[in-house]
Amino acid sequence: MTQSAFCVLVLAGWFLLLGQSAQAQGRAQVHDALTSRQQVLVTISALTAKGDLPRLHQALEKGLDAGLTVNEEKEALVQLYAYCGFPRSLNGLNTLIKVLEERKAKGITDVVGKAASPVTSTSSKYERGKKNLETLTGKPETGPKTGYSAFSPEIEVFLKEHLFADIFERDVLTFPERELVTIAALTSLGGVEPMLQSHLGIGLHLGVTPGQLRQLLQVAEASIGKQEADAARVVLTKVLASGTPPSAEKQK
Repeated sequence: MTQSAFCVLVLAGWFLLLGQSAQAQGRAQVHDALTSRQQVLVTISALTAKGDLPRLHQALEKGLDAGLTVNEEKEALVQLYAYCGFPRSLNGLNTLIKVLEERKAKGITDVVGKAASPVTSTSSKYERGKKNLETLTGKPETGPKTGYSAFSPEIEVFLKEHLFADIFERDVLTFPERELVTIAALTSLGGVEPMLQSHLGIGLHLGVTPGQLRQLLQVAEASIGKQEADAARVVLTKVLASGTPPSAEKQK
């Protein structure tokens, strides 16, 4: 083999490696980004918690156009009552009704989507909620109750039976999607740093990447403002620096 032919082979090998590296980097960047559906789910959640109904109206339309089903948007709005109260949730649902009526009048037929699967488990709601919480946090729900759980046992039962059984076991949204909804709402609310810290940790445990969480806050900032997003960034920095998700006792 001549020296020139050898050089050509070496250069070809380098170009091949560079191409493979660029493709791998591209795949990593795609994995580290929120999909358009996820982004609009974040926007819907943040605006619902904020109570900005005109912009929520626009976000709900955008979500349907991005491929969210009617039931998926409805499910996010229902879940949010557990975090920002019935008034915000019901306002969101009424806004969705108006959006659907307007789109129907324009001849747009939106996909309703699947309903939640029937619950077939014979376990009590408390045990089902406990199991779901263990899946979310990756931590066993054992040992003596502490904090609010010890101070107010009834609220601990309500959380397990209703939030983590009645709501979270509905399979219209996945656990990671539900955490995106929750994190966006808590960011929008502000002043709930311990809960936000825990749900950021849960999101990481469920496979949401640091890059996706940073993008979530960028999307939220566009909807609710820099002050709230920056406050959440401080919490995210703390979570990422700790290297481990916070204790489940601080969440909900």
